[in-house]
Amino acid sequence: MLRLFSLPLTGAVALLASGWLLLSEQTGMPLTPVEFTGQLGRLRDQLADVPPPATPSDTEYADIEQAVHDRVNEYRAEQNLPPLTLDPRISEIARKHSEDMAAGRVEFGHDRFEARVQAIARTVPYRSAAENVAYNQGYPDPIAQAVQGWIDSPGHRVNMEGQFNLSGVGVTRTADGKYYFTQIFVRKLL
Repeated sequence: MLRLFSLPLTGAVALLASGWLLLSEQTGMPLTPVEFTGQLGRLRDQLADVPPPATPSDTEYADIEQAVHDRVNEYRAEQNLPPLTLDPRISEIARKHSEDMAAGRVEFGHDRFEARVQAIARTVPYRSAAENVAYNQGYPDPIAQAVQGWIDSPGHRVNMEGQFNLSGVGVTRTADGKYYFTQIFVRKLL
């Protein structure tokens, strides 16, 4: 029997590339190429039966993002403001920021906002832009919690009520159930 310390198949290859030797449990000797190939085949078969981790699907994230967008537009309608158009190019950039915050690659907040706006400018000529971010955990309706938090915050509310015509929303969830939200508002040049 071979122990791979619960690493996926690519991990086993990475171990070999790093100079590690895989030893047989029975003999303690390095595996021959034939033994190694056989072990990898058995490992691949075992991994085929393992379900993927339970995370929201891309469709579920898209549904959450659409729901955030819809709630913000409902609020704008209550304020007699025109609706925002959801732009998938802006949503992709917003989603990446949410993912970066969730993974700890950037602090929660608006770090690198200028870079996100520059990325948007490559495909959408714009006059102005703004951003709202939120995170929450443990609420029965994380969408309502995020949007209501923005409404209750004067700075975030100003962005929601701004003279924008496009928006992008990006959402992700960590393994422990924390949701990260980013909404970018854009006034497109007409």
